[in-house]
Amino acid sequence: MGKQDIEIARSVKLRPIQDVAATLGLGPDDVEPYGRHKAKIRWEALERLAARPDGALVLVTCMTPTPAGEGKSTTTIGLADGLTRLGARAAVALRAPSLGPVFGTKGGATGGGHAQLAPMEDINLHFTGDTHAVGCAHNLLAAMLDNHLAQGNPLGLDPRRILWKRVVDINDRALRHIVVGLGGPVHGVPRESGFEITAASEVMAILCLAADLHDFKARAERIVVGEAGDGRLVAARELRAAGAMAVLVKDAIKPNLVQTLEGTPALVHGGPFGNIAHGCNSLIATRLGLKLADVVVTEAGFATDLGAEKFVDITCRTGGLVPSVAVVVATVRAVQLHGVENLAKHVENVRLFGLTPVVALNHFTGDADADVARILGACRDLGVRAEISRGWELGAAGTTALARAVLDATRAADRPALRFLYPEDLPLVKKIEAIATEIYGADGVRVAPAAAVKLARWEALGYGRLPVCVAKTQHSLSDDGKRPGRPRGFTVTVRDARLCAGAGFVVAYAGDILTMPGLPKAPGAESIDIDAAGNVVGLF
Repeated sequence: MGKQDIEIARSVKLRPIQDVAATLGLGPDDVEPYGRHKAKIRWEALERLAARPDGALVLVTCMTPTPAGEGKSTTTIGLADGLTRLGARAAVALRAPSLGPVFGTKGGATGGGHAQLAPMEDINLHFTGDTHAVGCAHNLLAAMLDNHLAQGNPLGLDPRRILWKRVVDINDRALRHIVVGLGGPVHGVPRESGFEITAASEVMAILCLAADLHDFKARAERIVVGEAGDGRLVAARELRAAGAMAVLVKDAIKPNLVQTLEGTPALVHGGPFGNIAHGCNSLIATRLGLKLADVVVTEAGFATDLGAEKFVDITCRTGGLVPSVAVVVATVRAVQLHGVENLAKHVENVRLFGLTPVVALNHFTGDADADVARILGACRDLGVRAEISRGWELGAAGTTALARAVLDATRAADRPALRFLYPEDLPLVKKIEAIATEIYGADGVRVAPAAAVKLARWEALGYGRLPVCVAKTQHSLSDDGKRPGRPRGFTVTVRDARLCAGAGFVVAYAGDILTMPGLPKAPGAESIDIDAAGNVVGLF
């Protein structure tokens, strides 16, 4: 049996974080070290670098995944190492993991094998405390809201129509639906509420879409916390909470610097939920990377239908990002489950965004040569360049061919222009229809009456220009997770909608999406421990 990821990570002697910063042109005064191998990058550095030209941005996405995942983060990290080996000044920009999946079923999110971020146990656990700061800011707003109700409720909030829940960064299904304020008048106003995982917090989405701390505060003021008795939407600014929320995230909003096992700089910052939010790392980190590196490799959550679409229509639209290339990760097992036509649709989706696709066939040690050859041949038939990626097994030595293909694509003179899927002034329902028909391949959309009423009302209140964030299963191009391949002849049903006025998008729920996951029968936490020497063991 081969070494576990954590054993491979511990076998590598890491560079001091100041040396990693120096490869990007950052000096000692530009970083705030958190120990020897982690650091925050100071605002003064971001401001000083603002006038620099941008490097090339590479987006990593994938075909529809299997339940085990296809190694998108591993490919992202391996690709950055491959670019470094070819002589490019490369950097990675990735989301930070959530403790919920780490102790649940998914495990860590720092890559695998010889294509990992380090120190992996720190990044997967508390890291620099950003997620906890987001949770505190979110829960402060919740506490101030309930205090407002208990102190006479001068805003006239209807306790039955409070929209702001609480958050915790652990999967705990028992907290999905709760009652707060029990025990008599001294303990508050009884009402139904619940918890979400911190990654699902709108505060996390705001942190990842904000330009700076002042923009964070402005966005936090716009958060809609509930409705008054007359139906008026009540925002956080009316509770005077945004200033204190900004204070709680004043350090968390600074991007984090770590490294890959091969010493490539990595900016790991923010971790919004991949379904009900945009699922990408912070704009602050990505913009910084573009000022510091020739090539920045970033990743969007899930496949092109969820991750890449949101990256383009929400993240790029908000932050002015223009990716050069989109790498579509495929695996033999995913093609065996979904078929080549599924991969073909994801390549088609990349082209719909005006991006150049490159397929990365993430190689697993048990893959048959005939299967690999068949997929590479199918890619040739699609007119897309494809390369085998062996980052997990070989590190940068296994990704140089992929890195060369990506570099060639970024330097091509005939690159197409980035294309948003819909204009800002398109009605919200039409935006949903555009996503469903063009990206998913649906025949149309059915919007449940309750959702239609909300969407129409928000348009009337001036929110109609916001982009749409569709929450649906990642296991199918359709809204039915039991339909693999490239489904046809289906309609997407939007059952509900949610206004995220602070983050700046509208969530459309297509199916039952949980914002507080539960633990499985045998959670990953059962195998995680600490040994006699104080080392974390059992973390994957």
